[in-house]
Amino acid sequence: MADLEDLLVKTSRTFALSIPQLEGETRDQVTLGYLLLRIADTLEDAAVWSREQRVEALFRFADLLDETDEETRSAAGALVASWLAEPPSPHEGYLELLEATDEVLSAYRALDPRARSVVGRHVRRTCVGMAHIVRRADREGELRLGGIPELRDYCYVVAGIVGEMLTELFLLGAPLERVAEALRRRAATFGEALQLANILKDAADDAGEGRTFIPTARDRAAAFALAREDLVIAGEYVEHLRQAGAPRGYLGFTGLPVRLAWATLTRVEEQGPGSKLTRPEVAALVGALHADLDAGRPVAGAPE
Repeated sequence: MADLEDLLVKTSRTFALSIPQLEGETRDQVTLGYLLLRIADTLEDAAVWSREQRVEALFRFADLLDETDEETRSAAGALVASWLAEPPSPHEGYLELLEATDEVLSAYRALDPRARSVVGRHVRRTCVGMAHIVRRADREGELRLGGIPELRDYCYVVAGIVGEMLTELFLLGAPLERVAEALRRRAATFGEALQLANILKDAADDAGEGRTFIPTARDRAAAFALAREDLVIAGEYVEHLRQAGAPRGYLGFTGLPVRLAWATLTRVEEQGPGSKLTRPEVAALVGALHADLDAGRPVAGAPE
């Protein structure tokens, strides 16, 4: 897993901070789930490819997760080579991850069967959903959503399903039966909250790459309001974990991105899209999180 965690650092600033707070098998499972989803994201975002290439790549990648299809598994090397022949991204970390697809899949297949089933099922669902989103783009690959309902549909595919996957992995790893339903009810909203904060932050960059998730000023105001509502529910998710005696790593892993999302929303509202938290600010949030964990206090409530 050491090499895979190096790939994690190279492909996600936020997850590289939060996943290491997990321990044992849950940490390995979540790491692999993230890396598989990052591969799918890279294929979805491949602006240099045609719409048809991106859709085919997503379906072919989903097929690779079918451990019963030996022929598909053996074709992985040739498939990855075809992706890299016309690199889908200029990001060196993403390309290095694509090159390591076979290693990631091997580690995925070595997971405990129950965890492998959870990860595989949810990553395949995400790939299929992403393929349908790509199909909605125009012939030039430009994607323009029609308002808040379509934005929520998009967030569910790319983040709500992730929240559901994480929840099922948490339930495998710890005795949390008494809050299982409360977590499941909030799982998709947990993911949506974090995704909305990122979309609001990255709106200008996304538009430059042909993706308009929030088409009007009215939609933007509604998206900010929805993000705040969702983050309250995401905080409830973390608090249910805390009150059920979940491992500290679960609380750090879920609480940190919620805190980062709240701070990001405030920054973007004040300074506009593209504004980011500084590294010292992130470090301060991490320190405050651990102080609250040490004191047994709630770690993901709305800021006062």
